[in-house]
Order: sequence, then structure tokens, then C-alpha cells
Amino acid sequence: MASYFTFILLSALLILSSAAARTSFRPKALVLPVSKDSSTLQYVTHINQRTPLIPVSLTLDIGGQFLWVDCDHGYVSSTYRPARCHSAQCSLAAATTCGNCFARPKPGCNNNTCSLFPENTVTRTATTGKLASDAVSIQSTDGKNPGEVVSVPRFLFVCGSTVLLDGLAAGVKGMAGLGRTKISLPAQFSAAFSFPRKFAVCLTSGPRATGVVFFGDGPYVLLPGIDAASSLLYTPLIRNPVSTASAYTAGEASSEYFIGVKSIKINDKKVPINAALLKINKKGYGGTKISSVNPYTVLESSIYKAVTDFFANELSGVPRKPAVAPFRVCFDAKRIGSTRVGPAVPQIDLVLQNEKVFWRIFGANSMVQVSDDVLCLGFVDGGANPRTSIVIGGYTIEDNLLQFDLARSRLGFSSSLLFRQTTCANFNFTSNS
Repeated sequence: MASYFTFILLSALLILSSAAARTSFRPKALVLPVSKDSSTLQYVTHINQRTPLIPVSLTLDIGGQFLWVDCDHGYVSSTYRPARCHSAQCSLAAATTCGNCFARPKPGCNNNTCSLFPENTVTRTATTGKLASDAVSIQSTDGKNPGEVVSVPRFLFVCGSTVLLDGLAAGVKGMAGLGRTKISLPAQFSAAFSFPRKFAVCLTSGPRATGVVFFGDGPYVLLPGIDAASSLLYTPLIRNPVSTASAYTAGEASSEYFIGVKSIKINDKKVPINAALLKINKKGYGGTKISSVNPYTVLESSIYKAVTDFFANELSGVPRKPAVAPFRVCFDAKRIGSTRVGPAVPQIDLVLQNEKVFWRIFGANSMVQVSDDVLCLGFVDGGANPRTSIVIGGYTIEDNLLQFDLARSRLGFSSSLLFRQTTCANFNFTSNS
């Protein structure tokens, strides 16, 4: 009889341990689909949030501080929890403002709750919003195929107002921030599942194609079986000590990702520019950052003039066409050939920590087809005194893999994946085999 009860006990323990193993599955990486909205040129993703779970569409912001969503209309969840003043959650979020809400309690309106500044980084509009947590689910991956769906039961986010949605893509309910904070999506996912503090972005060029964001380390495999992380070059990520947000507290550093561009070359020839503009000064002005909310690369006026004049001179054999806003330098498309990496135009190099490390921009990422017979250089004049001298925009990074290694504070970049006969649309979202 004793042996029978021992058998029953062991069987029960095996069943319980098996169940625990299933529920404690720890992914090595996570994956989100990203598509390009043709009307706004924003990159849109979605996460499943709340209880019961619903898909929430979000504009992707590589340098954004955190996840924020509109809580004014239609936010219903049994697992919503406000972050109470002086709690560990408020400390993690570096929230210094606390207060009450003088209306009926609901998501985004609770007493004794800390606040942050959710920002629409497209329109540069910010409000105050309550910090809270709720359930989030996301698909895991082995880097090749999608895997199990996993959940974070208390994912921190900020409640924004409906007014912040103005200027965002249709159907979007907030923004997904991937920036350098402790409550951005990469930071929270890596903490929840104990995988490396890395993420990678691979944006597509068309609304019908689906790009990808990976959270965690590689491989990052794109059809037909190409690991896009296998040929990355690396450059340090630079911290801007002054916040670049439209609303922030004193002493707060920028959450955006800056890199150290030292010079610019076109056709291997150095463009004469004011090198002082490439450095970040004590007030946080200058330097080069990467942005997914700017549709095109933006250059400070003197840099813009130098680059566009030099480029046009290198392409002087092609007839010019009238400017097409927002671009000023346009050409006769019928007189420009094509290559595997886009229109056959002078290559542009962003030279980084030394002459041997440079980010090469080919025609697919520099030239915009504005009509059948007009191609324009896809750079925009950012004015005489912008906050950041060079903003590398979405079009320039399409079909490039960018890996942000937060632990080592470095950026890995592939240049155009078209050279490797693949694109950012080639992650296999449809098969688990």
C-alpha cells in the first residue's frame, strides 16, 4: 500500500513539475511585426494588452521613452493597476510628479498616482499622464520562426490623452517607445524574461510588406535562411546628456540613440562641412541620432547645402528636374540606371569612429521616386539651428538591420540587405516549422 501511495505522489509531482515547466517557459527572444502606413509614412506595430487581451495599434518610436496609450476612450481592463506614489514602479520610471485626480476613478484617473509626460513625437506635443501597469502578451521567436505567445502580467505604460493621437496613423492608439529608459519596451521585456539587453529593428519600404522588431539577441533570420546579424559593423552609442523630449525634468538625459558621425563622403570624397555641428554640445545641441518618426533624413541647413550641392555635382551628367516638396534636389529618373541596391547614384558614407567604419547609403535609401520620371534626393533641410544636426530618418534605414546593444552601448548596422538578396519583409511570421 505504501508503494502505491508513493507512486501516486511521484506521479502528482511529475504532473505538477511538467505544468510548471510549461508555464515558466522563458523565451530567448521576442518578435513584433511592423508595417508602413502609406498616408503618414509612420511605422506601425501592435501589441496585445489588457484583460481580456485586445490588439492595440501603435506608432513605433525607436527613441521613445516608453509605451503610452490613449486611456480617455475605451480603455477597459480587469488587470489595470495605477502606480502608487513613491512605489518601486514610480522609482523605476524616474517619475518625480505625484498627484490626485478629481473625477470618477478610471484608467488614467486615480488618486495617489505618479505621472510622466507622454509625447506624440511626430507633432512634438506632450501632456501629463498617469503611470500604470497592465497585462501584455507578445510572440516569442527562436530568431527563425515565431514561437509561443508569452505574457508580462504587469507591464508598465503611461496613460495618454486622446488629443495626443492627432497626427498619428489612422487606428493608432498610442506609441511604442524603444528608447534608453528603464521602462521602454526593450528594457521591460529583457527584465521580464532575463534575456540580453538587445533589440533589432528591420523596417520595410512598402505598406503591403511586414517588417520586424526583435527583442533579445540573434540570430535574426530572413528568408531564404540569411542571418542578417552575421555581417554587422559596430559603432558606439552616444548618450546625449540633455533630454530631447518636448517636456522633461531638469537633469534628464535623452532617451534617443545618438551615434558619432565624424564626416560625410560622397563617392569616397569628403564633403566640406562644419565638423563642430557633428558633436553634442553642453546644451544637448548637435550630433546625429536615429529616428523612426522622421520619415526622411533631416540635415542642419549648412550640412544640407553642402551634401546636396556635392551630390548634384557628382551626378552632373543627369538632367535636373524641378523640386518636389519636401525635396529640393530632383533628377530625370529615365536617365538614372538601376542596381541591386536601388538607383545607380553616388553612394553616401557616414564615416563613424574611424575611416574604416562607415554606414554606406545606396540609392534605395537615398533616392525617392516621386513620379515615373522624377527621382529626388530624399534628404530634408532642418533649418539653421535645429536641436540635432543630423537625424537619420525612416527611409534611410529601410531594409537595413539595426541592432541596439544596450549592455555594451553600441549599434550594429548592416547597410542595405538588398546586397544579400533579402529584405526586412522576409521574416517568416507564418510558420512554426
